[in-house]
Amino acid sequence: MFTEQHMYFDDVEVGQEWDSPGRTITETDIVNFAGLSGDFSPIHMDHAFAQTTPFRRPIAHGLLVLSITSGLATYSPPVRTIAFLKFREWVLRGPVFIGDTIRLRSKVLEKEARARGRRGLITWQRQIINQEAKVIQEGITMTLVEGRVPGREDETAAVQNEISGLSS
Repeated sequence: MFTEQHMYFDDVEVGQEWDSPGRTITETDIVNFAGLSGDFSPIHMDHAFAQTTPFRRPIAHGLLVLSITSGLATYSPPVRTIAFLKFREWVLRGPVFIGDTIRLRSKVLEKEARARGRRGLITWQRQIINQEAKVIQEGITMTLVEGRVPGREDETAAVQNEISGLSS
C-alpha cells in the first residue's frame, strides 16, 4: 500500500538522485539465500575453501546483494511503482563480504508518460555502493510508476497489456 510520502511519476524529474539507508550483509543473509536459491557454492558457504581464493573469505552471492538493494530501492526514493520491467547493462564490479554495508544510489535518467499520464516509465541508473564508497554493482533498470491523474478507474487489464508489450 502506498502512503502520502510515495511520489507519483509526475513528482520525479530527470537528473534527481537519492541514496538509500545502509544495510549490513550478515552470514545469516548468505545462508538463507543459499537455502532459497539452492546456490551452496563453497565461495559463499565454506570458510576454509574461501581462504584459498583471491578473496580470502566467503563472499555474498551477487544476486543476494541485488535482491537486498531491490528492497532498498522501495524507499530511495519512495515512488508508486506498479511494476519492475527491465534490467539493462547490469555489471558486478566487486565482492561483498560478511559485515559490509551497502547502499543504493538511484538517479532518474529518462521519463516517458504513458496512458495519458495515468502512469509512466522511469529509467534509473542504479549503483550499489559499499562502506568504502566503491561501486560494487551497477546498471540500468526500468519501472512503471503510477501517475497523478484524478478520477482514475481500475486499470489492471491495461497495465498487464502494457507490461506484456514491453516484455517482447
